[in-house]
Amino acid sequence: MVRCGCVWFRKYGNFIDNLRLFTRGGSGGMGYPRLGGEGGKGGDVWVVAHKKMTLKQLKDKYPQKRFVAGEGANSRVSALKGSRGKDCEIPVPVGISVTDENGKVIGELNKENDRILVAEGGLGGKLLTNFLPLKGQKQVIHLDLKLIADIGLVGFPNAGKSSLLSQVSHAKPTIADYAFTTLKPELGKIMYNDFRQVSVADLPGLIEGAHMNKGMGHKFLKHIERTKQLLFVVDISGFQLSSQTQYRTAFETIILLTKELELYKEELQTKPALLAVNKMDLPGAQDKFHLLMHQLQNPKDFLHLFEKNMIPERTMEFQHIIPISAITGEGIEELKNYIRKSLDEHTNQENGAYHKKQLLNLKISNTVSYNELPPMNAVTSPR
Repeated sequence: MVRCGCVWFRKYGNFIDNLRLFTRGGSGGMGYPRLGGEGGKGGDVWVVAHKKMTLKQLKDKYPQKRFVAGEGANSRVSALKGSRGKDCEIPVPVGISVTDENGKVIGELNKENDRILVAEGGLGGKLLTNFLPLKGQKQVIHLDLKLIADIGLVGFPNAGKSSLLSQVSHAKPTIADYAFTTLKPELGKIMYNDFRQVSVADLPGLIEGAHMNKGMGHKFLKHIERTKQLLFVVDISGFQLSSQTQYRTAFETIILLTKELELYKEELQTKPALLAVNKMDLPGAQDKFHLLMHQLQNPKDFLHLFEKNMIPERTMEFQHIIPISAITGEGIEELKNYIRKSLDEHTNQENGAYHKKQLLNLKISNTVSYNELPPMNAVTSPR
């Protein structure tokens, strides 16, 4: 059994998850009609991913939020081909989705040094343009941060997500017995003894109706899209947001969380998922846990407890269900090991599927090549 070491943890201050920027490519340089000289092309504007960058740093460094590339040089007797204008690079964090003013996705930056062209420079003056330069492309873009993490924590407020992270880290997240103690995304990293790292995103708590943007709504759900796997954290005693809202058992909580994910985007239900049943130190927790396991093994027998519009099309299938207590530390080491095991299994499956696809493509390629060969007795050229 691999034991886990310390966990690195960071809480974002003044968290910013979207920005609107003006971009413009550089204008081209003038051509030289008498000698047929061409002006230099204007520089391009690129969005480039950097691991140590945040949107807040970008906003602080460039408060005008305006990015213009350099102009191309004019053609002249000593240099008939004008030099190209200098490109402009916008440094952004990894995990950015870039869209235009109409919401159309231009591209995504998922790893270090990924880059997207957002505003192209204008052509330099030449015969085709009657030696007149063209202006660079203008575009207003939106940078939308969707956190990338191995594990995304899913749970209603007060499920104990912050307490769980405090158990596996040296950090001091806000913990209290009222809803929404986590108001900004928090990222942590579990460090294993063999130097393996697993990133975990603790996100603002869901409530019923989140798919309609209630509570933290879409702010929560858009971040969870970019996690590899989900870790449901559920209070074994159930959940009640306030005295005006209905009490939900642990089983009802899981069903409602599943429905919220489905209503926002069905693909979220296809992600591998684990379930951590928290607060097992409370009186009567063992009996409630046995009941919960029975309900999860036979979910259809209990769906009559819900209104029809609250029942998901498909129930969540958990790879592992781990009873824990974030207060006493019960089950925490087991949970860490299951997280790693699940991620490794998923990686192996992805690699296996990739190799199968490559093999299939190779077979198809060989079949096409064989079929294209002329028959042995075919005449391939006139005598």
